[in-house]
Amino acid sequence: MLWSAAKAVDPTDPASPPPVSFDEAARHANEAAGWVEQNWATWLSTGLRILLILAVAVVLRHLVRRALTKLIERMNRSAQAVQGSALGGLLVNAERRRQRSEAIGSVLRSVASFLILGTAGLMVLGAFNVNLAPLLASAGVAGVAIGFGARNLVTDFLSGVFMILEDQYGVGDSVDAGVASGEVIEVGLRVTKLRGDNGEIWYVRNGEIKRIGNLSQGWSTATVDVTVHPGEDLDTVREVIAEAGETLSRTEPWNEALWGPVEVLGLTEVLLDSMTIRTSAKTMPGKSLSVERELRWRIKRAFDKAGIRIVGGLPVAVTDDAPADPTAAMSAPSAFANTSSPQSVAATPLTPPTGPPNLSK
Repeated sequence: MLWSAAKAVDPTDPASPPPVSFDEAARHANEAAGWVEQNWATWLSTGLRILLILAVAVVLRHLVRRALTKLIERMNRSAQAVQGSALGGLLVNAERRRQRSEAIGSVLRSVASFLILGTAGLMVLGAFNVNLAPLLASAGVAGVAIGFGARNLVTDFLSGVFMILEDQYGVGDSVDAGVASGEVIEVGLRVTKLRGDNGEIWYVRNGEIKRIGNLSQGWSTATVDVTVHPGEDLDTVREVIAEAGETLSRTEPWNEALWGPVEVLGLTEVLLDSMTIRTSAKTMPGKSLSVERELRWRIKRAFDKAGIRIVGGLPVAVTDDAPADPTAAMSAPSAFANTSSPQSVAATPLTPPTGPPNLSK
């Protein structure tokens, strides 16, 4: 092959390269073979090392993601098992648990993949004898710049992660987030969706939530203030309210919504024309408003039956046994009854003169 190439060169052409001799070609071939012989072991070890790093990284990533997926599925199965029990509706919300577990699993899988693949990439670059110090320094500077530019996004993301991990609220909860209030319909890592009382949907950034009140965790309190006439007997009023509350606690479905007896706390305000009595009861989360409405209904019907007057009701009818007012038939005093009063003097007619008429003019 070298012989044919050497024969193809035209020695009379000044632009053609000089012919290569057999000795020079043999020398180049020997140098290339020696260089390959000296470095093949390094290439082989480097290639095997890179393959081992990539294989370990892929297998480790697969195992970690599979373990996280199994953990999330187990959490969802436990939530469904509890929901099938008698107290499942009170203790666990399946949709809330599902979204929370999926969000946590997505964050953990992303973090695990980033750490494993990032570490493998740095190890591969190290196998090629690449100086990683400038690369890491540049990555640090770029991370700081991106953090300053997208600090609001980072704040929203971190706030959402901690809200989900701490289970501050979930789907179906009634919350007061300060900037908006309503029922939670979706919990994300960056934005929380709330449905207001009028049906509107609020998109609240997690980083903007400085304080939040969850009205659906633990228990709620139903409070009813009853304003009655100050002349009513307090003991009778207390007995009527207690009886109405006792009847409510024995009636379905209110016996499940009430988690405690209806208590008469006492007087909260006493005025000249009214006095206010406060009642309270511990209820299921989110059921306080319905219990308050039903309790007001029953107290009003019990008051009507017992003849207890409430402020703002019908006026009290006067009975026949009440004494008649002695001044009812008397008229108001008049200024003309006194003859010396200015009104009487002005109303008195003038008397004509008694002497003969003057005819001289």
